Amino acid sequence: MHKDIATPVRTREILDKYGFSFKKSLGQNFLIDTNILNRIVDHAELKERSGAIEIGPGIGALTEQLAKRAEKVVAFEIDQRLLPILEDTLSPYPNVKIIHSDVLKADVQAVVETEFAGLEDVMVVANLPYYVTTPILMKLLEERLPIRGIVCMLQKEVADRISAKPSTKEYGSLSIAVQYYTKAETVMIVPKTVFMPQPNVDSAVIRLTLHDEPPVKVTDEKFFFFVTRSSFAQRRKTILNNLTSQLPDGKQKKEDILAALKQAGIEESRRGETLSIEEFACLSEALYPYFH
Repeated sequence: MHKDIATPVRTREILDKYGFSFKKSLGQNFLIDTNILNRIVDHAELKERSGAIEIGPGIGALTEQLAKRAEKVVAFEIDQRLLPILEDTLSPYPNVKIIHSDVLKADVQAVVETEFAGLEDVMVVANLPYYVTTPILMKLLEERLPIRGIVCMLQKEVADRISAKPSTKEYGSLSIAVQYYTKAETVMIVPKTVFMPQPNVDSAVIRLTLHDEPPVKVTDEKFFFFVTRSSFAQRRKTILNNLTSQLPDGKQKKEDILAALKQAGIEESRRGETLSIEEFACLSEALYPYFH
């Protein structure tokens, strides 16, 4: 039986064998604790007929644990230097496919359709590189992929923002965007000691389960997200001030914005961080006719 990749000794052996050096620019921190990896995979609740998408497999530590439980694993790796390493470390697992590509530029929809045809469901399970966590998550959600959900490890601070509730300092447009598409929960905190090299911050694992239907109905999603982002543009400002400065011709249309706030039953003196997703939906619907 071959030894698990995710141990300090084995990781060091693999890196030395290939003379691999970590690239700060790619946010490379490899997990060296098999227990933690297994718990991450547990939270994905994979079935025998599940497919798993991984982003940034590194030297294959998480990929290996996924391969043991999913019918098929497809991993996107941007760093060419890791391809020969992955081919070596994952050679015992014929059910793994590595795609050399930046996931932000990849046609993930096409990959899901071709690679996971006939499988019961697909989960994204990944230890996301910290510097592009948010763009990757938003791409996966906005493209409405046929997936059940996402289990990913990211910076604890970002996890806090994603699962934040109104009137907390973590709550912002990211919280609303993710909660629009999914039910978000932080399922575990991961200390920095289980990585090589150690990052400066603690990590958390979040599980995002896609909604069948968004929790609120809006006419125009893009406009809804634009309104939420505008409302948080400067956190200390009132919702009225933020909307007048951010919406197109907002200063000329101040009366319209006031009318929309009134219609939505939102006091103009409130701050964006106090509004729930339902209130943002009402506000966006009330503003929509004035800005289209």
